[in-house]
Amino acid sequence: MIAYSIRPRPIFDNRSDAGRQLAEKLSEYSGKPVVVLAIPNGGVLVALEAAKALKANFDLVVCRKIPIPLSPEAGFGAIADDGTIFLNEELVKRIGLSRQQIDYEAGKVRTEIKKRSLLYRGDRPLVSISGKTVIVIDDGLASGVTMMAAVESVRHRHPKEIVVAAPCASAVAVKQLEKVADRVVTGTTGFMPAFAVADFYRQWYDLSDDEVVKYLNQWRTRHLPQK
Repeated sequence: MIAYSIRPRPIFDNRSDAGRQLAEKLSEYSGKPVVVLAIPNGGVLVALEAAKALKANFDLVVCRKIPIPLSPEAGFGAIADDGTIFLNEELVKRIGLSRQQIDYEAGKVRTEIKKRSLLYRGDRPLVSISGKTVIVIDDGLASGVTMMAAVESVRHRHPKEIVVAAPCASAVAVKQLEKVADRVVTGTTGFMPAFAVADFYRQWYDLSDDEVVKYLNQWRTRHLPQK
């Protein structure tokens, strides 16, 4: 059952706590051929906790929103590490972005994604997801555009099923993602006009690249077979 919030209130102590709570809602997948994919940076800690609880394999799908010029906190689309791009066409038209502006902003994001993918993954191959259930996790879904790009990217790799999961999400994001994912699972869904993921966490900060690398290395050390 989904809990519906009218006003934002802290529900999770931090991302690790959110991951453990989210895993409870995903418990039916425990021990099954499932791959958990995290959207970095914020989704990594949430997804790691879920993967541990579900005894699932773990990997990343590196995505970044494409910022609106002069308003970088908001995005008009997102790009995934395989080049998949999702655009909020309605927003693009409303703010009057030209193709040149779109291409320019998207180009900068692609460069950033390449750098981050190399930093996080190095030369390690992608975890195989063909024919498996894939759970794509972020620390929250506000507009949902980053997750939309992630889902489209993952779909190209022929999974059996794509489950989108997040501790908190706006009703708008859930509605959009239900159109492209096989299932959407949230800890709480918010209907407030100004939805902010941070409002649902007692401890909130931006996870650094160094922290992401540290947590990924810890996971690999504990869960991957040693040569």
